[in-house]
Amino acid sequence: MTSISERFAQLRSEQKCALIPFITAGDPDLETTAEALRVLDRAGADIIELGVPYSDPLADGPTIQAAATRALANGTHLDDVLDLVERVSPTIAAPIVLFTYYNPILHRGIEAFIAKIAAVGAKGLVVPDLPLEESETLIAVTEKYGIELILLVAPTSPHDRIKAIVAKSRGFIYLVSVTGVTGTRTTVASRVEELIAEMRQETDKPIGVGFGISSPEQAKQMRDWGADAAIVGSAIVKRLSEGTPAEGLAAIETFCTELKAVLV
Repeated sequence: MTSISERFAQLRSEQKCALIPFITAGDPDLETTAEALRVLDRAGADIIELGVPYSDPLADGPTIQAAATRALANGTHLDDVLDLVERVSPTIAAPIVLFTYYNPILHRGIEAFIAKIAAVGAKGLVVPDLPLEESETLIAVTEKYGIELILLVAPTSPHDRIKAIVAKSRGFIYLVSVTGVTGTRTTVASRVEELIAEMRQETDKPIGVGFGISSPEQAKQMRDWGADAAIVGSAIVKRLSEGTPAEGLAAIETFCTELKAVLV
């Protein structure tokens, strides 16, 4: 499995925008999650975000919160997720990025946590409640183990803060398209286009836009505005949760294929 940076380098050489779908581990069950990773990879996902279910997901909207609640009710634990990544990552091409909150990392121990996720084959990490001012330790440990720590830029971030975040983020920069939590929306704020241009003045690192992208039209808009990746979460989690597991898997395969078609 290639690194996140290597995948973006390849896509840029082909003048393509990346598709990064998100799913929650353990919803509806771990075996369906394993198959969903394979399905998304087969349908054209360039990188896959895998959410670790957590009881207090501050950045997540109702769809992903509900998925995490179901996964926890099913008994999904961090070790189950890591075992899943170890089993599936060698069989897919898309690098896996773990999406988790900071408390599970602190509970396990920063170095122990990062060493473990590297050992099972994860390539990146997103920690939405990690403040920039407290990121130095985690940055140092992730670099030691070859994990790319992806930092988030909010639409309200002042320029000096954006400059500091893009300097420290690895793999790509995660641009949050809205002020608020994840969830499907009918429009994406035009401020995103301005922010992409502003960030381009500071870095040539890839920029991925997420929180609210729920249709091929919105994904294409991100590409047209200059983003390197469209990140799609709630719209995929919702489709996967509807009907039987087989129906959910078929739905996300169709949707992922439609999203990928507008990004090439």
